[in-house]
Amino acid sequence: MPQTLVSPPRFRPKSVLVWTLVALVGAVSWGVLALSRGEEVSAIWLLAAALGSFAIAYRFYSKFIADRVLRLDDSRATPAERLDDGVDYQPTDRRVLLGHHFAAIAGAGPLVGPVLAMQMGYLPGTLWIVAGVIFAGAVQDMVVLFLSMRRDGKSLGQMARDELGRVGGAAALLAVFVIMIILLAVLALVVINALADSPWGTFSVAMTIPIALFMGFYLQILRPGRVVETSLIGVALLLLAILGGGWIEHSSLADTFTLSPTTLVFCLVGYGFVASVLPVWMLLAPRDYLSTFMKIGTIVLLAVGVLVATPHLNAEAVTSFASSGAGPVFAGSLFPFLFITIACGALSGFHALVASGTTPKLIQKESQVRMIGYGAMLMEAFVAVMALISAAVLDPGLYYAMNAPAGLLGPTVESASQAVAGLGFTISPEELTAAAKAVDESTLVARTGGAPTLAVGMSQIFSDVVGGEGMKAFWYHFAIMFEALFILTTVDAGTRVGRFMLQDMLGNVWKPMGRVNWKPGIWLASAVVVAGWGYFLYVGATDPLGGINQLFPLFGIANQLLAAIALTVATTLLIRSGRLRWAWVTGVPLAWIVTVTLTASWQKVFSADPRVGFFAQRERFSDAIDAGEVLAPAKSMDDMHTVVTNSTVDGVLIILFVALVLTVVVNAAVVCVRAVRSPGSTVSTETPYVASAIETPESRPRTPAGAGTGGGSGPGAGR
Repeated sequence: MPQTLVSPPRFRPKSVLVWTLVALVGAVSWGVLALSRGEEVSAIWLLAAALGSFAIAYRFYSKFIADRVLRLDDSRATPAERLDDGVDYQPTDRRVLLGHHFAAIAGAGPLVGPVLAMQMGYLPGTLWIVAGVIFAGAVQDMVVLFLSMRRDGKSLGQMARDELGRVGGAAALLAVFVIMIILLAVLALVVINALADSPWGTFSVAMTIPIALFMGFYLQILRPGRVVETSLIGVALLLLAILGGGWIEHSSLADTFTLSPTTLVFCLVGYGFVASVLPVWMLLAPRDYLSTFMKIGTIVLLAVGVLVATPHLNAEAVTSFASSGAGPVFAGSLFPFLFITIACGALSGFHALVASGTTPKLIQKESQVRMIGYGAMLMEAFVAVMALISAAVLDPGLYYAMNAPAGLLGPTVESASQAVAGLGFTISPEELTAAAKAVDESTLVARTGGAPTLAVGMSQIFSDVVGGEGMKAFWYHFAIMFEALFILTTVDAGTRVGRFMLQDMLGNVWKPMGRVNWKPGIWLASAVVVAGWGYFLYVGATDPLGGINQLFPLFGIANQLLAAIALTVATTLLIRSGRLRWAWVTGVPLAWIVTVTLTASWQKVFSADPRVGFFAQRERFSDAIDAGEVLAPAKSMDDMHTVVTNSTVDGVLIILFVALVLTVVVNAAVVCVRAVRSPGSTVSTETPYVASAIETPESRPRTPAGAGTGGGSGPGAGR
């Protein structure tokens, strides 16, 4: 008799006491953050508030979704068990799969978004990260992972096509692919901004490629199965790469590894192509595996550093830029732009591609959806919180000197100091010079993109615990390599996923393109994907207005529109499977993110303020060109024409994205209304129930479920 994972209520005094204490600590911490104005606030309060909220959300809300909404069933065989082929489908230990899933979803967003949003203060960003991940981001990841798993691991686009019909499905497929191109470009741009003119960082990151190749061959050919041994060697080589970067910085080889942004663009495009066409075991898998240690280990060490060093939050709780919308880092008011600037740490559409990609094909038991889907997203939110703390402990003057565009700051530390003073903050030219010297950089002025700021903040926290000022340069470049590794795993994995998607689409037109083992198809599709994100990467690296300032709003809107598609598909499938009473679980965050993204899109397209609206910006620079004027920060007419072109492309892309997403949402609404009016006419797309033969250590007793709820467990469910 099939059984559903529904636990009887248990009230244990010890458990009640523990969770009461967690709730009290979280409540007190939130109270301190909310009420403190003008006095010093320890970063520990922010850390405690977030961790307490995450713990309660995982213990109670994710369990509610697992038991009541999804009705996870460990007696039901997963696709990994039924379709096990040792290649794409394979039951995988939940701990290994958690690491893989986290490495795949965690990219630049949780690192960069909170840093850029710090111009509005630490409190709005903290509230959005915590509330957003609990009620939206982790819910999306968990539900999409479950729905894909129940459908043999189908992709988000394919589920949309199956459920929404040809028009809605085609719109979803096109939107998902084009949005992915934008996301990959901005992720790569963050790496370039971190490594430009930094021989230490460039050498250290470049060395991770041969290290990953060595690990791949070592594990596949030289010492198969020696995972621990390979891991120890890889971590040791990583540390040597960081130390070697310090030696390179002060050697005759420094010029060789001092690369301009445009040179790095071509290097990264070439790497993306190679990583996409090489066998996965050779480069992608070992880099992914190695980066998991770096990602989790570094963030945990950073949290320990905060507990030991107890730094204070130097940023304001809420700045004047939150209401004025005139911030130097990016233009726009708190609503809606905070919610698209901080995307991946709270809610990310990109995650839905992973949750409906490799992960649903590897899950052993349905109960593991909770830990892997909801739990991994909470881990990413924790990364975002740590990034926010790292930026908040910096002196505000240094923060704005690093993140304001070069056109505002000027070419020297003196001009930067004056510009920062004009924003209402103070930092002397000597302090700017000393800050750069402390981390062995020639300058920190206008090091936009968020990654350098995060590295400086991390180095400040780490050096307070280990090594003092003398170790600041080491910790800074360690952080740069950590960030680059963090992001590159998403760039190369995303390029491969984009190649799969393009091959699938072209395969409908020409059959050979759909064969994943046909090398000309692999090379052609990979070239198209890297050319797509490479174009936007080059645009960002050469944009006179500052690439990250210009592209990050487009990135945020695109990513959140992708989340709208994912939540639309999830809500539609919940309704069609007879779970109408629980549709609010995904429907409420869907309504919120559609409101946010449509508002942001409207302002970016139609705002008359050139700092906000792309077309207003285009008109301002076009008029200046006609008048023969060169507007700052452009330095030539070529720069002026570049701004016009980039503004036009960005505005047109937003219109395209919105049109595609609205098509998906409207089609979904029609499907949902039909399903509610004629529930008996709905045909489930779930695969039929098959009993599982796998026993796992974490399996626990289950109580028999009642009658199915349309998509519940049991023979014939979903038929």
